[in-house]
Amino acid sequence: MTRYGLPAEVRFCRRCTMSNQRPNSCIEYTHTANSRKVTIHFDAEGICDACRVAEAKQETNWDTREEELREVLAKYRRSDGRYDCVIPGSGGKDSFFAAIRLREMGMHPLLVTWAPHLYTDWGRANLKAWQSLGDHYLITPNRETHRLLTRLAVENLFHPFQPFIVGQKGFAPKLAHRLGIKLVFYGEDEAEYGNPREGTRSALRDSAYFAAEGHVYLAGESLVDLAGRGLRKADLQSYLPITPEETRLVEVHYLGYYLKWHPQGAFYAATEHGFEPAPERTPGTYSKYNSIDDKLDDLHYWTTYQKFGIGRATYDSAQEIRSGEITREEGMALVRRFDGEYPERFESDVFRYLSVPAFAPATREWLDALALKFRSPHLWNGDRIRHQVE
Repeated sequence: MTRYGLPAEVRFCRRCTMSNQRPNSCIEYTHTANSRKVTIHFDAEGICDACRVAEAKQETNWDTREEELREVLAKYRRSDGRYDCVIPGSGGKDSFFAAIRLREMGMHPLLVTWAPHLYTDWGRANLKAWQSLGDHYLITPNRETHRLLTRLAVENLFHPFQPFIVGQKGFAPKLAHRLGIKLVFYGEDEAEYGNPREGTRSALRDSAYFAAEGHVYLAGESLVDLAGRGLRKADLQSYLPITPEETRLVEVHYLGYYLKWHPQGAFYAATEHGFEPAPERTPGTYSKYNSIDDKLDDLHYWTTYQKFGIGRATYDSAQEIRSGEITREEGMALVRRFDGEYPERFESDVFRYLSVPAFAPATREWLDALALKFRSPHLWNGDRIRHQVE
């Protein structure tokens, strides 16, 4: 028996550490598969789409791609002092890289951030450093609404980041439209991590991320369901997608289509402008500089391990194998050592955050009971994972 449309046979990519259980991230946004592949695709040779994308990057003429970028920038660059593009980001290494490169190419970007649930100290410091690269808008959704949606997302989906992801992916184009800015740049295409590689044929963001309002599910519930919980549509405006009319007035591009995206290189570039890694290893992995701004990040990756058998060390090692930083054998050792590690360091803060009014305080026992509910039997035998990377 499987859940979430996952393949019954668990397979691991022959080139990296990713398994065929990794979900397509478009589903996080719309709550449906939208007739797309539900999970990452493996080809006849047992290689995942993300590794094939990395392989194709080695054969791409990046000089030609950069010329294409310069043509796009020339079309939208302003000479009147107004912003000519929007860069969404958290102040992480990738958003630093995007701001650095676009400024070097003569653009005047507006930096925008969808606020994390709970800042880490180093995340807040990096956000402040990122603000030295341009004017900055911080969008902070209503704290009580966001807390409630996050709690519901944990209970309904075991996905504490789902409302955050919906808001984060949708707000930048809406803000750009309202400010009269016609160009938005996200970083790397999700195909870098396993979404269908057809998306790499264009710089434009897939329309699945701008689904019609009626198809948006927040925390696993429809807008009608949430109205029954006392949340008005007005309370949810920050999460609703850009309208079809607005999509025709704002172009959303992936900078990674034009520039060869290399996580380690982005890290080095960011450190030259004030970015600093976390002072400690992130629970569940060996890294200190990926997704370090939000205290709920640790819980998010622990829940992916419970649902899909894929933890943070799998994501990090798979990407570093594709980038040539480590070997597959090294990646497998790191996954076996760190994947699924319980995130204790922010436990009390996270439980306190999830305990919105009208709910009893969260406990580890509550979380473990939910994990048991959301584990797929084909991946788990009670508390034991059935499959490890090999």
